[in-house]
Amino acid sequence: MFSLAEAQALFVLVRDITHRAAEALAPVQRQLKVLPRGTPQLAAAEEHYQTIVSAWVNKMRRLGLVVKGLWLVDFDTGDGYLCWKYPELKLGHYHGYDEGFAGRRPLAEVLETLDPDWARY
Repeated sequence: MFSLAEAQALFVLVRDITHRAAEALAPVQRQLKVLPRGTPQLAAAEEHYQTIVSAWVNKMRRLGLVVKGLWLVDFDTGDGYLCWKYPELKLGHYHGYDEGFAGRRPLAEVLETLDPDWARY
């Protein structure tokens, strides 16, 4: 469980790790679009893709985050999630456990209307 202050303190590291992983993955994604099917080069690129993504997922989980998709993580607050998706510049959204990414709301709006406990610490 994260308070808002804890999530914001960890966010700088999360953003940095994710940025580096996304930069490493970009050329691999370009290769996957142009390499012919069934070639050893395509298989190697797919393996490299999986290695980069798996390493990122493992790092995020070790930090205590919930990985919801590629470059999409949630910080569990105990009543919902602080939600971030790369390349957003800040941790600026929240959604309840049952709402998902589509139901996320601006964090400022949530803080104004709900005054959650996790924002006070």
